[in-house]
Amino acid sequence: MKRIQVFDKPMCCSTGVCGPQVDPVLPRFAADLEWLRGQGHEVERFNLAQQPAEFARNREIHGLLSAHGTDCLPVVVVDGRVVSQRGYPSREMLNLWVGVAAAPSVLPVVEPTGECCDGSRTC
Repeated sequence: MKRIQVFDKPMCCSTGVCGPQVDPVLPRFAADLEWLRGQGHEVERFNLAQQPAEFARNREIHGLLSAHGTDCLPVVVVDGRVVSQRGYPSREMLNLWVGVAAAPSVLPVVEPTGECCDGSRTC
């Protein structure tokens, strides 16, 4: 299993899904992280406003902040390797990084003949 760490910009709470104006990406990303946890991966999320010591403790994150300021956040780290900066990745990208086969995004279409779109009788 993989270890995923997310280093977030300063937010009012650990997930950023509180307050009067919630970025719609944040609830989706929080759900994606919960899904990864459910798959058995270790997921840690750090908020600069609440856990600044974690940002200072991680050499690579500290270096990114020194070079780019908070513009580099959020940063996603998988097994100690930075895989994403400046935005929240999609579930598809998370799947790639942790080696999970992505579920099909569309369901098979059954034709009026009863056959599936690939010509088989089973979908």
